[in-house]
Amino acid sequence: MDEERPYWNMEIEPILNTPEMREIQLNGLKVFLRRLYDNAPFYTRKFDELGVVPEKIKSLEEFSSSVPLFDKEGLRAMVMEFGGDILKVLDQIMPVGVDDLNIMATTTGTTGIPTPYPMSWHDMEDVWGESIVRGMWRAGVRKHDRILFCFALSMVIAGIPTMMGGRRLGAMAIPVGAEAGTDRIMLMQTLFRGTVYCGTPSLADYLVEKCKEQGRDPKDLGLRTLFCGGEPGAGIPEVRERLESAFGARIFDAGAGFGVSCDHEEYQGMHWTGEDLAFLELVDPDTKEPVPFEDGAEGEAVISVFAGDGMSWLRTSMGDIQQVFTEPCPCGQTGFRYKVVGRTDDMLKVKGVIIYPNMVEGVVGGFVPKVTGQFRIVLTEKPPRVVPPLKIKIERADDFPPDGLPELEGEMKAAFKAKAKLTPEIIWLEAGELERSTYKGQTFEKLYEE
Repeated sequence: MDEERPYWNMEIEPILNTPEMREIQLNGLKVFLRRLYDNAPFYTRKFDELGVVPEKIKSLEEFSSSVPLFDKEGLRAMVMEFGGDILKVLDQIMPVGVDDLNIMATTTGTTGIPTPYPMSWHDMEDVWGESIVRGMWRAGVRKHDRILFCFALSMVIAGIPTMMGGRRLGAMAIPVGAEAGTDRIMLMQTLFRGTVYCGTPSLADYLVEKCKEQGRDPKDLGLRTLFCGGEPGAGIPEVRERLESAFGARIFDAGAGFGVSCDHEEYQGMHWTGEDLAFLELVDPDTKEPVPFEDGAEGEAVISVFAGDGMSWLRTSMGDIQQVFTEPCPCGQTGFRYKVVGRTDDMLKVKGVIIYPNMVEGVVGGFVPKVTGQFRIVLTEKPPRVVPPLKIKIERADDFPPDGLPELEGEMKAAFKAKAKLTPEIIWLEAGELERSTYKGQTFEKLYEE
């Protein structure tokens, strides 16, 4: 196998984001709709109600306008309808039976019922697994690498399914998992000298802190690649620069779909590498009407995984607001690109200004090392509406003098005004006062739940 080739799949990846690929997608969607109609009772009824005939769909635009959305609310309603029996729900919406599944993963379920990711071996190998190996290959991961696997291994799709999905690369997996804690992660890295870190950017940031506590230089850990996902961070310039500088490694952003960022010196978004596996579209977050998929377009991301068995999502909202770029990337790699603007669940409105946590993280991260980079957005009532000013807790760096805080606060408020169009109330904390997490970085302090 030629390890110098640009793509893992040299048959498919060179034709991403082309008219030829759109024909492949349309044909794949029509076959998928027929499978659902014949085997998934929920869609049999739904298609009959709406008059959807898979073979008669003539374009991707017609698909988007004639097939209904399926979101978290729809899933919750079905779970209630079937008395909380989510397996019965899956039997209603999948083209295969529950007994045909081989692994079950979920989302974290932080905003309600965990969204299931049911998988057959086909899903594991040829859908999710294929997308993982395409992304890792573009990030330069090869057979000789050792992957320090630091995503949580319990249930979530970023855990065991992703580790198993990437096995065809032939690289060594070191499955320590976020649950093991930072001390164990540091020990495993010291013993087995992983070359690739695979985990959340906030955990990578935490490992930098642990190194400093132990008097170690993070560069001495020997990681050359950071393959990050699960949360914003790897796509935020200030965070990228901080982590790459600390580890002496290149960082790649992955997730929120079938994509991975490229090695361009400036973040260009993530290249969607799975157009033959899944169809991504944008809809208006309020009306749910389709948004034209063109360069610079922004909307709520909706995905149809038409190549799957258990992973057979049909026009399912991913809960992200994304911006897409269809023009060629300056890096030269194929695939349209997308950036995550924010999570729909995390959106805040302050005097009509829309704010997402990654905007706050970008501003705060720009003031490291005067601050630690850790922050919490304090909410006194249920979002999205926030009565101004927006309150943000920020840790000063351990070696930053307290008498310098007034000047620093003025600089930070000016940066917030320029970049996020708001002037927050800053609540200063000492370094280490905010709780760290080995799983996902915490961004909110929800006083209204206490």
